[in-house]
Amino acid sequence: MTTVLLVDDERLILRSLEKTLLRAGFDVLTASDCKSGSEVFAQNSGAINIAVLDLNMPSFDGTPKTGAGLDLLADLKKQKSSLPVVILTAYDEVNKAKESVSGGASAFFVKGREQGLVELIEKILNV
Repeated sequence: MTTVLLVDDERLILRSLEKTLLRAGFDVLTASDCKSGSEVFAQNSGAINIAVLDLNMPSFDGTPKTGAGLDLLADLKKQKSSLPVVILTAYDEVNKAKESVSGGASAFFVKGREQGLVELIEKILNV
């Protein structure tokens, strides 16, 4: 079974993406900020095959931060350097998203086409 760590502070998006991924046959672990995302990963790192992180969410200190997903990306890569990571971004943040790829993310994905996210994850993991 393929397990996805999904981190997004917007509950509706988190729930919607989680449902989409579950329907596609993935196990899904969720968190709503950098700190809890890092903790969930640390507790389940052996089981998690890929992480999907929102670009903007509360940072490790709990305050909302633009680009906090990049901090979590760096943290997860420290814990497991081979972990594939997809950064979720709004349409107008594509330049920031490109930065995420140079920071070690496998890809970035513009929110809104959920089936496309499933296809992207399958492509990255070769499933």
